[in-house]
Amino acid sequence: MIKIRGFSKRYGQFVAVDSLDLDIEQGDVFGFIGPNGAGKTTTIRFLTTLLKPTAGKAWINGYSVTQQIDEVKRSIGFMPDTFGVYDGMKVWEFLDFFATAYGLPRSKRRALIDDVLDLVDLTSKRDTLVNGLSRGMQQRLCLAKTLVHDPPVLILDEPASGLDPRARVEMKALLRELQKMGKTILISSHILPELADFCNKIGIIERGKLLAAGPVKDVIRSIRQNRVVRVVVSAQMETCEVMLAHHEHVKNLSGADGEFKFEFIGNDNDVVNLHKDLLEKGVPVVWFQEEEADLEEAFMKITKGLVA
Repeated sequence: MIKIRGFSKRYGQFVAVDSLDLDIEQGDVFGFIGPNGAGKTTTIRFLTTLLKPTAGKAWINGYSVTQQIDEVKRSIGFMPDTFGVYDGMKVWEFLDFFATAYGLPRSKRRALIDDVLDLVDLTSKRDTLVNGLSRGMQQRLCLAKTLVHDPPVLILDEPASGLDPRARVEMKALLRELQKMGKTILISSHILPELADFCNKIGIIERGKLLAAGPVKDVIRSIRQNRVVRVVVSAQMETCEVMLAHHEHVKNLSGADGEFKFEFIGNDNDVVNLHKDLLEKGVPVVWFQEEEADLEEAFMKITKGLVA
């Protein structure tokens, strides 16, 4: 649905994005991850036809971003990281303005506006002045504007920026609903936890270079050579520590007061046997769990070589 090949953008000697290749399939929710200034917004501006590339090409919904601009604009809904609202304009008028800009006929606009207001839970604010909405409601209204022409691809730049915790939860629930509707979503953010349980694929970009991309679990697993296990016991702490310290598959053991953490270099059967051995020695195991890596750990390890 989105294909980028060799995209580069330079400003004099400064390289904002360097030879980026990326594929996002239909129905993907792709998290574009990186710190401020990494190249996320530059890439998004290119995909939304707002920026000419120094080099490279891209296609959205089969249309060339540089050659078929009108078709691309009809195929995407773009929500920028910052947006303005119009003083003195009602919510429905705001949406009607954008529906008109997209060429939607008057006979269909009211129903479409009602549908998107219902989707973003703003039906009760239909006749409210836009500038009287809260920040979270304005964000939802901007998303409604993005959806008014029913595009198959959504490109969202920091959609939860500036929202309070409750509004963030509401935004994520709305994006999940859009995913169920079959939308392909590219969403950029530098707040990693909010993407961890939402995106099925991610790309990590730093200093203009795409360092990793693929299914979330695959990217996270790629940063660890060995599994990490956490064991909590309620008694027999010394026995547990000695057993773990002398176990052939345990490395880098740490912990105290009945809670231990270590790398485990064995296979699944070896994990089962370790648990069994602890119980057979009379060690009361309260917790025995493999600790999954998260996006923050993945990002820090993948970008480590570029941090100076």
